[in-house]
Amino acid sequence: MEMTIPAKLKSEPSAVRQRILDTAARLFHRQGYNSTGINQLIEEAGVAKASLYQHFKTKDDILKAYLMETSQAWFEQVEKTISGPSTTKEKVLALFDMLGDYSTSVDFRGCNFQNALVELDINETDTRQFIQGHKSRMGQVFADLLPAAGPDIADEVTLLFEGALITSQLFHSLEPIQTARRIVERML
Repeated sequence: MEMTIPAKLKSEPSAVRQRILDTAARLFHRQGYNSTGINQLIEEAGVAKASLYQHFKTKDDILKAYLMETSQAWFEQVEKTISGPSTTKEKVLALFDMLGDYSTSVDFRGCNFQNALVELDINETDTRQFIQGHKSRMGQVFADLLPAAGPDIADEVTLLFEGALITSQLFHSLEPIQTARRIVERML
């Protein structure tokens, strides 16, 4: 599902806009969306308030742009990861290895999308639908890799992948990802 964003956000990003997004990515991931204030974002991005509002009308617009950018980068990494191995099993297992690398690279802060989801207002459907679309797309990656195994296996692998990510965050450990990888290796 494509998130509706203002046309201005779809244009080529300016250096100021990108600095705001880079700062938001760091702050949202480190301290959470709700704990990040506009004034902190302005100060740490080194931009004027007017510049921020020239690029983003609301803090929610910043969140949406951040999630869109993060999703694009994630799936670029997914494509790069599965382009190397030759067998389906190797491709699927490589995605679990990628997940482990990601988790350690962000110091087990977890999934940007899961973290944002828990902070959303219950009535905020646009961002929620985008997050659902992102997660469904990851499930589709597994479905595309495992067509002969059937949709149940792809759904189970997806559930293990997503569950391993959140459990890894909870326990600040690679063990859940490694365990899920071993289960998938036996399944395939």
